This record gives sequence, structure tokens and C-alpha cells, in this order.
Amino acid sequence: MSSVIASTNSASARVDTSKPMWKPFLVFLMPMMATNVLQLLSGTINSIVLGGMLGVHALSVVSGFFPILFLLISFVIGLGSGASVLIGQAYGANELVRVKAAAGTTLTVSIVIGLIIAIFGGPFVQDMLQLLGTPPDVMADETEYARVFLYSVPLLFVFIIYTTITRGVGDSRTPFLALLVQNVVGTLLMVGLIRGWGGLPKLGVISGAYATIISFFITVVWLAGYLLWKRHPLAPDRVLLRQLKIDWKLFFLLIKIGVPTGIQVTLIALSEMAVMKFVNAYGSGAIAAYGAVLQVWSYVQLPAVSIGIAASVFGAQAIGRGDSAGLGRITRTGIELQFVITGLLVILVYLFSRTILGWSIKDSAVADVAESLVQITLWSFLIYGLVAVLTGVMRSSGSVFWPTLLSIIAIWAIQVPVSWALSRKMGLDGIWIAYPIAYIAMFAMQGAYYRLVWQKKTHARLI
Repeated sequence: MSSVIASTNSASARVDTSKPMWKPFLVFLMPMMATNVLQLLSGTINSIVLGGMLGVHALSVVSGFFPILFLLISFVIGLGSGASVLIGQAYGANELVRVKAAAGTTLTVSIVIGLIIAIFGGPFVQDMLQLLGTPPDVMADETEYARVFLYSVPLLFVFIIYTTITRGVGDSRTPFLALLVQNVVGTLLMVGLIRGWGGLPKLGVISGAYATIISFFITVVWLAGYLLWKRHPLAPDRVLLRQLKIDWKLFFLLIKIGVPTGIQVTLIALSEMAVMKFVNAYGSGAIAAYGAVLQVWSYVQLPAVSIGIAASVFGAQAIGRGDSAGLGRITRTGIELQFVITGLLVILVYLFSRTILGWSIKDSAVADVAESLVQITLWSFLIYGLVAVLTGVMRSSGSVFWPTLLSIIAIWAIQVPVSWALSRKMGLDGIWIAYPIAYIAMFAMQGAYYRLVWQKKTHARLI
């Protein structure tokens, strides 16, 4: 039995925890890392295009809307996380009908939520921006950008769900290809709408929002065709289409696993909105610096999260096979990879942060603010990565309540109040210092729960 056992489709795989785990982790991680690189390049390119072609004002508009977008999609991110656990366990047990049933229920719920947001979200966008303290010089453009973007939310949700649940069957390649299609189409459309290529209207700052709507539509259509062509376990064939309904038993399992994660992501989004409110007090230059640094953070944060996702997927499959003894090996391998991969990325970004920031920031004063933020916070994402592994493995068994609660405590009882308190004494640097303080506290609490409680439990299949 090889360490990676192919299923009926070469893009999906099951892992054998009786063998060294480095190989299956790396096989799964390489497409995910490529996806991360592509995602980062896309964000960087978009910042370069917007910042270079339209100036700091455009960067401020997009950066100011990001916390609201994160808030809106957080519940669906939680559903996708819960679905990947159920799909991973069913796939590990080789029950493909249950795999499609879990996918169908998740897609149905996410589409309904997306339609509600698209229909009713627009009228409240300006109120949310005002609550964030959005500066008057960007309010009009940011409101228009947000309203246009909201119309793409149902398609965005389908994209998020599909690229999440395909990983549940060990397929990390399809999300990369889907993101590649979306980014190429979206970037070309954005530049075309800024420049007015081929008679297209010149839409300025909101070009990115319109480009997003069209690119997600094209990508979802392409993704459906690709999965059918590959005869993927999650292809939208007749079996899956018949499952586009709410199976209430699966729904309540999704709620049990996904809602705590969704709440966690929602509260993290709200905390970022709180931080954005603190940053907004320092003007549009600080906002632009914060937006640029979000891209730099992603160079480290997304790979760290990817290792945690791999641990969760392999853990769910192991539980599905009744191999709970393999969970410890999965955890150890994930932690080792965090030190090797995430640690190396932290060093590289520290060495070249000024160059990276210079790609999107031309104002030297704004660049100085961004550089200070990078220097203070970046190292703490290694600790964040260790937390991602622990919570990922615990989530694979359906254990989400306490890990979620501990993360919420670290963010809302530590990061946000510390950020506010230190900003009053130290200015912007005080806001940045709160990030590593919160991650250290989060790791201490999660590690204690993992050792003292979770490891002593018996972990059985949920589906």
C-alpha cells in the first residue's frame, strides 16, 4: 500500500498514515502552495494595477471594503470547512454517495445565503462604511465599489465552496486551476475596464468590482465542465444535481461543525473592522499602508493555513477509515512543516519586504508605515501556523466548539482591546503590536486544550 493511494480520479487521493507523512503532505501541499502563490501574485498585481494606474486613492477604496467582504463571506467559509470534514470522512470510508450528499446540501445552503446578501446587502453598505469611520475622501467611490461587488456574491460563494470541498477528497489541484482561470480573466478585464480596451467603458476604481462579477461567472462555468470531464468525485453530474437540496441530518452536522468556524471567521472579520476603524483615524495613507501589508502578510499566512488545511483533510480521512491512531503523526508532520516552510518564508519576506511593498506603494511616507507594520508582526505568523495545525486536526474529528471559543477569546479579549489601548499610547505601532500578543495567547490556549482534553477523547466518524 503506497503512502498516497489514488482514488477513482487521479486528482483525488487518500492518505496512509502508517507510512512517513512528509510525502503525502507535500504532494497535497504543492498545488495548494501554487494556489497561494497565484493568489498572492493576483493580489499584488491588482494592487500594482490599481496603485500604479489610479493611485493611493484606489488602494484605499479596495482596502476599506475588504473587512466588510470578509464579514459577508465568513459564514460560507465556515460551511465549507464543515463540509470538507464530512466529505473527508465519507471519502475515507469510500462512501461516494454520502460525499455528494454533503456537497449538495452545502452548495444549496450557500447559494441561498449568497442570493440574500446580493439582494439585501447593497442598501446597508454605506451605513457599514460609516460605522468603520471611512474617510470622506473615499466614501463615495468605496460605496459604489461595494454595491457593485455584492452582486457577484452568489457566484463567489459557489467558487469558495467548490474549491474548499474538493480538498476534502484530497484534490488540491483543481482549486489551483480554477483560481488561475479566475485571476487571468479578472485581471485582464480589470485592466480593460480601466483603459477602455476595445470600446469597453472606462470605469475607474470600480473596474475591479465589475471584473470580479464576470470572472467568477466564467470560472464557475469552466469548473463545472472541467469536473465533469475529469469524472471527479464532486463533479456536478446527475447524482450531485439530485442532491442539490437540504438533507436535514447533514445540515445539522454542518451547523454543528461549520457554524462555530463561521462564527470564528465572522468575529475575526469584525475584529479586522475594529482594527480598520483604529487605522482609519490616521487617514488614507495609513489605510493604504495597511492594505498593502495585508498582501505581504498573505505570503506567509496563506501557506501556514494551507498546512493546517492539509492536516484537517488527512485527519478526516483517517477518522473515516477508523485510523484515529494516525492523528498524532499527522499533527507532528504538520508542525514540522510549519517550521520548515513558514519559517523560511518569514525570513525571505523580512529580507525583501521593502522591495515587495514598493511594488504597490510609491509614496515613501506610506511605505515607511507599511514597513513598520511588517517588521513588528511578520514573525508571529509562524506561531499562527502552529495554531492552524492544532485546530485543523481537532476540526477533522468534529471538535470545533472549544478551539473556536479559545480563538475568539484571543482575538476579542486580547487583540482588539490591546490594539486600542496601545494605539492611544504608541500610535500606529501599538495597533500592530497587538497581533503577535494575540497569536502567542492563542497558541498557549489551543496547545493546552489539545494536550489536556482533545488527545484523551475517542474520535469516531460523524457521517
